[in-house]
This record gives sequence, C-alpha cells and structure tokens, in this order.
Amino acid sequence: MKNSIGLAIFSALIFFSYTTVSAIDSASIIISPVTVIQGEPILIAVSNADASEVQKISFDTVSLGIFTYQNKPTAIVGIDLYKKPGTYPVLVTLADGQILETKVIVGTREKIEAPLGIPEKLGGNTPASQTKLVTSLAAENKSLVKLRTGTKSFWKEAFRFPLKEITITDDYGYSRTTGAYSIAHKGTDFRAKEGTAIKAINRGVVRVAKEYRNYGKTVVVDHGLGLTSLYMHLSKIKVNVGELVLPGQVIGLSGKTGYATSPHLHLSVRLNDISIDPLKFFELFK
Repeated sequence: MKNSIGLAIFSALIFFSYTTVSAIDSASIIISPVTVIQGEPILIAVSNADASEVQKISFDTVSLGIFTYQNKPTAIVGIDLYKKPGTYPVLVTLADGQILETKVIVGTREKIEAPLGIPEKLGGNTPASQTKLVTSLAAENKSLVKLRTGTKSFWKEAFRFPLKEITITDDYGYSRTTGAYSIAHKGTDFRAKEGTAIKAINRGVVRVAKEYRNYGKTVVVDHGLGLTSLYMHLSKIKVNVGELVLPGQVIGLSGKTGYATSPHLHLSVRLNDISIDPLKFFELFK
C-alpha cells in the first residue's frame, strides 16, 4: 500500500513539473556578434521561444521588426556611424509578460580620412563644385529616406553578395575629404568593370530605379522590416519600381555614372535609414 501511495505521489510530481515548466520560462537573449562598433549591425535572437511567444524586441528603446532565423525569433539592429559609444539596453517582452534584458556595448570606430577629388563631369575641384556636391548629396539622401518598406520580411534565405567575383576597392566608414568638406563613405565599393551584372542580394521589392546627379543610376530594393539595399553608379537599370526581385536576379549593370571616376559598384545596406557596413551585414548570415 505504501509503495502504491508513493508511486502515485511520484507520478503526480512528475506531471506537475512537466506542466508548469515551458520553453518560455527558459527563454534567453543571444547577441551576435558579441562586440560591435559604430556603423555595424547586430542580430538579436531569442532562444527557447517561438515567434508567438515573443511580443516585442527593442534596442535603446526603439522597437525592431521580428523575423524567424535559424528557428529563433530574431531582429537586426543597425548601429549608426555617429552613435555615441557606450552601453545600450536590449529588451525582449514575452507574451506572458516576462521581460528579458541584456546590454550591448557600442565601441568607437577609428577615424580615417582620405582625399577624393571631384570629376570634371561634375565640375572639377572648384569651391563652387564642392558646394554643389554637398548640397545635391543632401537632396539625394533626403529623397532616399523613409521609403516604403514591407511590414514583414520578404527574404526567405541568407543574403548573398551582388557580384560573382568580389574585390573590395573602398571600405565603409571612412571620410572622404573634398576641399573644405568631409563626406562619410556609407557603403562598400566593389571592383566591377563596365557592364558587369549586378545581382539583388536577396528577395525584395524595387522602390527606386532612377538616375541621380551624384549616385548615378541607382536601384533600391526593399527587403521588408526597414531593410533596404542600394546599388549605385550603374550603367544600366534592368528593373522597374514595384517589381518583385529574387535572390541573385540581375537588377542592373555596373558603370561609373554620377560621382564616380571609374567603373565599380557602390553597395549600401540600410536598416530604418541607418547605413551600416555591408560586409559586416553579410557576416551575420554565415
């Protein structure tokens, strides 16, 4: 009799433990990479929880778009090139009301400057051309912010490079000095001889397909959740606004239109209008 009672109590305890401990109780935040500096992105993932159990993910009080990556609810943060170095909070609100918290330390990017002249087609190196360059760049940048973006992620697979062969000719984050002005290079330049096929880095919708004075022939692809990729200085545009493009689809041909002295591709990646290092972005999905 005692053995029967003991077995019943033991079984009840096992049942109780299995019905009160759920995955959400052991959910935790995973930050990748663990170190980040100004201008770089990070992934915030929630382990031991599914999408329905994660209500909100925020960085420095700003809510982020959530998608599923490697079976985890995930968000991407773009650290602005000029964000003040320091410690910033990451909060995850779960469906049951729990709040998970961790912190991200943003380090300082080394300041590098290099001279860059203005090509003759844009007026050459004169004070008037320098002023025109800065004012027209400001206008172009203004037209490229707050573009329409999908409320869900359009991509279904990892991001890929826009060229078959990759050679970096100019890095993200340094400043180009042009006369009295200093202009941050908020993208990565890839070597690409005239007419090289430029491919979409992932699935998305074309939001811009036009020519600018400085950026030249430009295509902007919206990947959803505030994430966009920008392809500049093209010689030819092969897509139209509103078109759905697939990963690796040719969207244009490389060139040297706009503020460019030789053929190449300038690729920018933006998260909610914050330009981040494209190479560090690709590393998130390795």
